[in-house]
Amino acid sequence: MDRSFWRSGHTPTLLAAFLYFDLSFMVWYLLGPLQVQIASSLHLNTQQRGLMVATPILAGAILRVVMGVLSDRIGARRTGLLGQLIVIGALLAAWQLGINSMGAALLLGLFLGVAGASFAVALPLASRWYPSQHQGTAMGIAGAGNSGTVLAALFAPVLAAAFGWQSVFGFACIPLLLVLGYFWGFAKEAPTHSKPKAFKDYAAMLGHKDAWWFMFFYSLTFGGFSGFASALPGFFHDQFGFDPKLAGYCTAACVFAGSAMRPVGGLVADRVGGTRSLLTVYAAVTLLIAAAGFNMGGQYGVVALFIGAMLCLGAGNGAVFQLVPQRFGAEIGVMTGLIGMAGGVGGFALTASLGAIKQGTGSYATGLWLFACLTALGWLSLSNVKARWRSGWTMASARV
Repeated sequence: MDRSFWRSGHTPTLLAAFLYFDLSFMVWYLLGPLQVQIASSLHLNTQQRGLMVATPILAGAILRVVMGVLSDRIGARRTGLLGQLIVIGALLAAWQLGINSMGAALLLGLFLGVAGASFAVALPLASRWYPSQHQGTAMGIAGAGNSGTVLAALFAPVLAAAFGWQSVFGFACIPLLLVLGYFWGFAKEAPTHSKPKAFKDYAAMLGHKDAWWFMFFYSLTFGGFSGFASALPGFFHDQFGFDPKLAGYCTAACVFAGSAMRPVGGLVADRVGGTRSLLTVYAAVTLLIAAAGFNMGGQYGVVALFIGAMLCLGAGNGAVFQLVPQRFGAEIGVMTGLIGMAGGVGGFALTASLGAIKQGTGSYATGLWLFACLTALGWLSLSNVKARWRSGWTMASARV
């Protein structure tokens, strides 16, 4: 990473965006590593458990557009502060009042969706400080905040075993309050301001074919990352009999791989081009997830396959957002919201469908093979559009 990157933007804001995104993702994902304990306490079946875990993902997907519009209206900094206060309030209420039914768990999931919507605030807050040639790196660093899922996977099951799973909601507020203080003190809006966007602007962007392609591609990379991050604790428990702590540790390894590769994926895409990076990602994920569906290598072989797949998906997340500013630089706020929404919908569909398929067939294999088919379709689709993108994006200042 050359010095020009650090001189070109605002590092305290980039760090604030990363921390906000990181801790928001931690709590957005919180129901995932707690799902085995919660399902046991509330007597949920596999399909209900999958729906509970998937609800924050869907809520976050929908709220990303709302947060994107609000960010344009009142500023990303103020929107981020408001979102953090809402999430902290919901967690404190869950800790004090308790979660005693499926309905209460779903309601908490809806509020945790506000944390998932942090995507539409953190990325534009950081991106607007950096020129196009450093977009992949800046978006990758800010977007690496999805590593917060590692924190939840590592610590939530351990805290739940020691203090009870409902107490985890109270513990989560401690780091959230610390990050809120840093964000308040150091995050700043970029000096260049874009025209505020309304919901009609989002609707207008849907008239662009390339917007749909980006939404599809991100629904596979981020949808795969977030969907598996939420589903894997239950998958490892059901498939191999792992206890919640071991399932959490294995999931943390998978999620860490994907999170660490997001900024690397953006940097690599800056060097070799986003389309070339994504083609490699889709080919690798297709093979790895298909192999996991066949249970290749036994329990720890499957864990290794998922680590490899999540590593590739993380790189794909960075590659997609290296490409977006090259095509929609003036509409980056709107496109971040739309693409982020598509990624969340993809994650919801993956998590919920894996639970439903397991409940209906007794196996996760069909669900894994279906996802492998979708990433193969992503490879074919990108192969068809890459030539048009490379020749048609005359305003792009970085490699496509």
